[in-house]
Amino acid sequence: MTATPNPILSLNYVPVLESLGDDYYDVVAAAEFPEQVLRFRNDAILQQLGLDSAAVSNDQLVAAFGKFQGREPLLALRYHGYQFGEYNPFLGDGRGFLYGQVRSEDGQIYDFGTKGSGTTPYSRGGDGRLTLKGGVREVLAAEALHAAGVRTSRTLCLVETGEALWRGDEPSPTRSSVMVRFSRSHIRFGTFERLDYLNRPDLIQKLLEHVIDVYYPSARLFTDPQERYAQFYAELVQRTAELVAQWMAAGFCHGVLNTDNMSITGESFDYGPYAFIDRYDRKFTAAYFDYARRYCFGNQPIICQWNLKGLQKPLKQVMSEATMESALADYKPCYEQHYQQLMLRKLGFDSLPEGEGTELVAQTLNLLENVEIGYHEFFAGLTAQFSPDWQANPEAIFSATLQASDAAAAAQLNDWRQTYHRALLSLAGEALEGVGDRLRHTNPQTVPLRPEIEAVWEPITVENDWQPFYDLVENIRQPFWD
Repeated sequence: MTATPNPILSLNYVPVLESLGDDYYDVVAAAEFPEQVLRFRNDAILQQLGLDSAAVSNDQLVAAFGKFQGREPLLALRYHGYQFGEYNPFLGDGRGFLYGQVRSEDGQIYDFGTKGSGTTPYSRGGDGRLTLKGGVREVLAAEALHAAGVRTSRTLCLVETGEALWRGDEPSPTRSSVMVRFSRSHIRFGTFERLDYLNRPDLIQKLLEHVIDVYYPSARLFTDPQERYAQFYAELVQRTAELVAQWMAAGFCHGVLNTDNMSITGESFDYGPYAFIDRYDRKFTAAYFDYARRYCFGNQPIICQWNLKGLQKPLKQVMSEATMESALADYKPCYEQHYQQLMLRKLGFDSLPEGEGTELVAQTLNLLENVEIGYHEFFAGLTAQFSPDWQANPEAIFSATLQASDAAAAAQLNDWRQTYHRALLSLAGEALEGVGDRLRHTNPQTVPLRPEIEAVWEPITVENDWQPFYDLVENIRQPFWD
């Protein structure tokens, strides 16, 4: 009897990165694992790739992404990077590889990248594995960010692999897994930094032309190379500024914004010690080992600007540094404009007169910073309590929350609601009704804070009960109010 072909292997694979040559990667082999159990699958991604998810069995996903049958070559990419501000030339894909690149139904090229699939030449003494909890956490981060409208990688599948791992930051032995990430590109800022370290401007230019050809159609319109490169860098600056604004509005702290964790497409990826903030605390730090708080929540905008500045060093071997400096000058206003727009939407407004909008956002952040209320709790409460009647009756604004507040908090909240009321007075008719709609479609009811993640991990650990995890994933995917 002939075996049914695996639909994963029949996708439209396009070896665009492989075609650049082995100056950029090493061919590697996947580890062999004692068992493979599919714990998560993302049918939405399968459908995006043009597959009928019902026609892709769990066994076929495991065969492709747990046993790695039928795909080669597997490529471990070479890169360097600035880690906590210090240059590290001993990096590269140390526990994963590029499984393949596929052209999707939308005509775009996407990468399948593994994490936890075994050692490579860049493992540096590590075991090349991923803990199961690490995989669970990445699924939750990516799905929550995607639902919130953040430009992010996603997880295609998570396979438990039956090994016992020892880690300093988890009770050990702990369970192992392989995760498959679905992203726009495997290329990082650090990919270019390595080529600069090797003094290979020829390889920098070749890689840059590749990036523009695949990921920057606006830059492809220019025939002059310098104009192409200038358009690429300017757009990367804009994409990165918008991405950081999305993180900040979503209350998300990435945790480790080294340059090897910065995608050349301006997409968010690699969720290790991340956290969604509970309270609005600019000094909140997601990574326990970030003792200097370099990558704290409030530093994310300036750190990503620093990383863009650092990328100029390799790029100036092939393009004008002055041109890049001019583009980078737009980073801060682009970030501030996008963040302002996102925060206004979280408050229910599409737009407000410039001074009013700036004042309302600033006063909201000041309130959140100084009052004992959760960041997400505040916006969920605003959404649940909002009524168009607030325009006529300012005393009704957040009245339930005000009644439950202490005197100091009540005074600050009362000042805030006067500002909010003035913003409501600028609206009429359907515009006022739209406030409630925007609140319901912007502020999630479900956010995977650390306690929620621990609450679904415990039944997995104790009883191998995955249902709370699946329930949380579904709630995250449909987080809004209607």
